[in-house]
Amino acid sequence: MMNNQARTHSSLKNLSYLMVGQILGISVSFIARIVFVRTLSVEYLGLDGLFTNIITILSLVELGIGPALVFSLYKPIAENNIELIKSLLKLYQKAYLIIGSLIILLGITVAPFIHYLIKDMPVIPHLHFIFILFVLNAAVTYFYSYKRSLIIADQRKYIDATYRYGGFILLNIVQCIVLIIWKNFIFFVICQLILNILENILASRTADRLYPFLKSKKVAKLDRAFIKGIYKNVKAMAMHRMGNVIVLSTDNILISSFVGLLAVGLYSNYRLILTALNIVLMQFFEAVKSSVGNFGVTESKARTKEIFKKIYFMNFWLYGFASVGILCTVNPMIELWIGEKFIFSMDIVLLIVIHFFLDGMRRATLTFRDALGLYWYDRYKPVAESLINMAGSIMLLKIMGIGGIFLGTIISILTTCFWVEPYVLYKYGFHISSKAYFISYSKYLLATVMAATISYGICALLPETNVLVLASKIMISIVATNLLFFMMFRKTDEFQYFKDLILDVIRKTVFKKKLPEVKNF
Repeated sequence: MMNNQARTHSSLKNLSYLMVGQILGISVSFIARIVFVRTLSVEYLGLDGLFTNIITILSLVELGIGPALVFSLYKPIAENNIELIKSLLKLYQKAYLIIGSLIILLGITVAPFIHYLIKDMPVIPHLHFIFILFVLNAAVTYFYSYKRSLIIADQRKYIDATYRYGGFILLNIVQCIVLIIWKNFIFFVICQLILNILENILASRTADRLYPFLKSKKVAKLDRAFIKGIYKNVKAMAMHRMGNVIVLSTDNILISSFVGLLAVGLYSNYRLILTALNIVLMQFFEAVKSSVGNFGVTESKARTKEIFKKIYFMNFWLYGFASVGILCTVNPMIELWIGEKFIFSMDIVLLIVIHFFLDGMRRATLTFRDALGLYWYDRYKPVAESLINMAGSIMLLKIMGIGGIFLGTIISILTTCFWVEPYVLYKYGFHISSKAYFISYSKYLLATVMAATISYGICALLPETNVLVLASKIMISIVATNLLFFMMFRKTDEFQYFKDLILDVIRKTVFKKKLPEVKNF
């Protein structure tokens, strides 16, 4: 059984690998995007975003098996039940083989009709072949996913991160070379397929080395009652996955169908920045998820709730700070990065930032919901969310243009996720009222709005766009936001916890000094 100190050490190790990998990955991504827009037209940029979202929708056949698999592994890993782990992985190996094959079949079926989703069709040769390459790239990952899930559930996310980000960085370097030499989008996508296969093979072999029992052909059948419990979680996760895919992956399709690929290309630059930033922030939650899962099967509800309060506080600080920074700097950043013609007006940017903040503030709740296996209790929420999102986005798109799509998504979050997810976590996870959650949310929202108003007001006094001004705006948002947050929350237990934890890590790693032990989770 893993103790508190070991859980914290594992989480911090995972987090450090994930953060370093993502920072390097982001740096390479931005360089690769410059090469992309200078060697290919913006329509190819839109095509890349559109096909990625279509593939995400095809991946609905995955039915949320991934999260259900990781959750089902927490208990047998904590109990060192090798036979049950082997049986679970065998079941998921078969499931993922079927899923990958179905994605290929669906992709081939959809390919002949792909041009109907593009308004003002540009001249892009071999469009259908390019789409099939995207399909194959998505399907390949599923053939190896079950072994990577074991590594993640065993609190060794850092190993998965090493392969994922190492492969991503190498891929971007190779793709840049290919674009510079040949300026060919097909070669660009083929590189992605080849390196994805190699990365998954290497990760799979590492899993075999870490867990020799994976090679055993003697695998017991799972008990029917146990399988029934897994299917229950999978059914619930299928509904969650459907809702998430519809909400997050239809924006580009709607923009492409009603506005055109050019607008998709513009939005893709914002998506690149927001996705990169979101992935960096998400590493904190990914790093602690397996520890929370282990915690959930070994500790009391009251203790788990106390840990949630700390994670929730960090959730606010990270996403509140990031949202203010995006509002103040995203347009100047894109203008200096690839040109003024690639930016949106500030009213659209504000809607994008509001959506980013609202979605980001769900991270702590979703991390604990997944780790505690509470998918079943809010299984109808994603259905309502997706229906509201689609209806709202289409209606508002006709009235407001592209901004209506983002406003529709915001409305869908406020009417469903905002209150349903914390209600479920507190009622079924902690067995208490969720009133405290919403009181804290109100404080966190107020702090973020205040920080945004002050930071943006000061930054607006610097209207020109150059490197020095951008650096000044970044510094203003950093100092103003963190100073305000510090002044408002410095006396809270959550702030004191993270202050002590950070000082503990710094002194142990930099100064090699021992601190009084911090109460870890």
